[in-house]
Amino acid sequence: MVSRLIMKNKFMKEAGCFIGIDVSKLWFDLSLLKVTGGVKEAMLTERFDNNAAGFKVLLKWLKDRSVPFDENTLVVIENTGVYHRLIWQFCTEHGFSLHIGNAAGIKWSLGITRGKDDVTDSQRLCNYCYRHADELRVSPTLDPVILHLKDLMTSRIRLIKQINSTKVYLKELKSSNSKEVQKIMERAHKDALEGMKKSLLLVEAQIKKVIQQHAPIRTNYKLLKSVPGIGHVTALYLICCTANFSSRISGKQLASYGGVAPFTSSSGTSIKGKPRVHKMANKELKRLLHMGARSIANHHPEFKQYYQRKLKEGKHDLCIINAIRNKILLRAVSVINKQTEYVSNYVKNA
Repeated sequence: MVSRLIMKNKFMKEAGCFIGIDVSKLWFDLSLLKVTGGVKEAMLTERFDNNAAGFKVLLKWLKDRSVPFDENTLVVIENTGVYHRLIWQFCTEHGFSLHIGNAAGIKWSLGITRGKDDVTDSQRLCNYCYRHADELRVSPTLDPVILHLKDLMTSRIRLIKQINSTKVYLKELKSSNSKEVQKIMERAHKDALEGMKKSLLLVEAQIKKVIQQHAPIRTNYKLLKSVPGIGHVTALYLICCTANFSSRISGKQLASYGGVAPFTSSSGTSIKGKPRVHKMANKELKRLLHMGARSIANHHPEFKQYYQRKLKEGKHDLCIINAIRNKILLRAVSVINKQTEYVSNYVKNA
């Protein structure tokens, strides 16, 4: 599928439309480059409101300029969290090929640049879209169910952090406050804590409802939970990060995204660093994997034996835990690709 996509994009460089969009909260700046017979036309730039009315104006603007509403139009935007969702929906509805890129990766690919504003950024994205059209992978179409699940998971994480933060704050006050003042502070926060706990239960109930009502998510959720080290929260988080594995991500790619894949650092004869994980990672996914790896290293027979063996070989504790995190992700991708539950070779051999 990827090879067909690349071939299509190579054809687009000879004839097609390339659009770069710089997205902000209230508006977005769009730059359009049309190519006909290998000849580039002058780049056009326009600003639109980032709301329903703005997209109606955008639709008319594109039609007036004879932009094809099909795969021959490639759009590039940076991932901006929630602000680019309307553009994502617009491209899905009108059949545009959309690439949602990592902001850091796009910035580094531009080389040395000076100055920055919204219009210039959209023009740079448009040029990036044209130059790298044969390399870009089209992002999956917008799935409202995955988006809803992702919002629920984000709300769950935020509520847990707020509850824990409030509890820690009250606990720290206890050591310096008098009993009377401490009671006042605990009473003042009581309703807030209870309200957040109720909200958390409501979010959990909604998450379970989404899993039960949608068969593809339910199937992958059960498969992921069969892997040692992956529980309820980690399985859901993986589904949200990968759009339910719709992009056919490999185990190595997922390990790199989760920050558990080691990379070498060497140059010539002077720099010979040890392989280390990179600081660019999804920190929440890495945290969940760390807890899962710790748990199975202590309680799961297969991984407990592996952990003890590596310790005796002189490996560092965190190095072994990272290897276990890597194994968890590789097994997760494997069960999804094969659509079969995980079967431990350790158990079969036993």
